[in-house]
Amino acid sequence: MSQEIERKFLLSAFPNRELDNHEISLVKQHTIYQTYLAYSSDQEVRIRKLVDREGASEFTHTFKSGHGLVREEIEYGITEPIYEQLLRNTSFIPLEKIRTTVQAGPYLFEIDEYKQIDLIVVEVEFPDLEAAQRFTVPDWFGRELGAEEEFRNKTLWIQLQTPDGQQ
Repeated sequence: MSQEIERKFLLSAFPNRELDNHEISLVKQHTIYQTYLAYSSDQEVRIRKLVDREGASEFTHTFKSGHGLVREEIEYGITEPIYEQLLRNTSFIPLEKIRTTVQAGPYLFEIDEYKQIDLIVVEVEFPDLEAAQRFTVPDWFGRELGAEEEFRNKTLWIQLQTPDGQQ
């Protein structure tokens, strides 16, 4: 398994000023439809459909394990027929978000704007734990969300599946 080393922060708004001032530059943008097929307190299996600005789609299957800054992750591409087959007998509502990837110096920031809820976050992945701990947080980032269960994608998705939004 490979490791995902990531920090996640709340944003009060999309960083348009930083884009306009060229503090960050646009790399790519996708709409993501994310569905969980299985989960427990410390593991999850999900599939995603990613649609780029031109309408081209790609599909992934991911297993994640653990909590916090460092998690185990296996992710690979799947075909559209496999994606459709995995969803065929479910009535799950996918978590929808627009992911905008921007670059600032050596870092790629993934900004997620959620469609079904009023939430914008930014995630930063790192090659190792030392780099994550050394990272200087830009002033346009809000509070760090890494330890807050309510902001995990799995938790947000589960709330979409229940009529009253409760787990």
